[in-house]
Amino acid sequence: MLTDEDVERFVEEGFVRLRGAVPRTTVEQCRAELWEASGCDPDDPSTWTKPVVRLGGFATPPFRAAANTPALHAAYDRLAGPGRWDAPMGLGTFPLRFPRDEDPGDDGWHLDASFTGDGGEYRVNLRSRGRALLMLFLFSDVGPDDAPTRIRVGSHLDVPALLADAGDEGREWFGLCQEAVPASSGRPEVVATGEAGDVYLCHPFLIHAAQRHRGSVPRFMAQPPLTPTGLLDLTGASPTPVERSVLKGLPG
Repeated sequence: MLTDEDVERFVEEGFVRLRGAVPRTTVEQCRAELWEASGCDPDDPSTWTKPVVRLGGFATPPFRAAANTPALHAAYDRLAGPGRWDAPMGLGTFPLRFPRDEDPGDDGWHLDASFTGDGGEYRVNLRSRGRALLMLFLFSDVGPDDAPTRIRVGSHLDVPALLADAGDEGREWFGLCQEAVPASSGRPEVVATGEAGDVYLCHPFLIHAAQRHRGSVPRFMAQPPLTPTGLLDLTGASPTPVERSVLKGLPG
């Protein structure tokens, strides 16, 4: 499903959208499980009492099927490299967003952490230990008012310079975000809208943010990592698209 043009756009912009990557029947099975786990009634908006309900990982057959379609496996190979990622055993986490007036309290710009340090703190390093891709799985149709994830286009290129001197130990996540977010403030912004079954495959360093739901239909999405089998190889020998972006963002 990914063309050469798609791959080049991923390198430059930090993400690519796969339309219909998950079959609609699988989406509907997953969404039914999410509704049940949420404690909310899809037919009774009075039960939608919170702006966001967070659910953990799901490893039932529909979610394993959703994460491992042939189209997605081909895209994982194309972006992260054949043999360089582990097949997902399920999906998670799930921020379910509901149309409420309250501030969700979690809509700041950030990049995702990828591993835990010896002191239990979240960290990120240049070779992206623990995260080959950030993935956004849409389990509902998402329009402009339905709390689509905000993305700073090309912001993944602003992060490598901030990690270049930190070695494989990397940097503490919060402190890194305090520099990476201002560094990417001039980047254009887009939103991750689409139909249920679409999947956004994003560079692990991409700066993104949630937002308040202003529509009428709850937004169901998963935002799992694709787990790598090892660290990025930044020697420059046959780099994957993920590695090319990191090399492109390094100073000099």
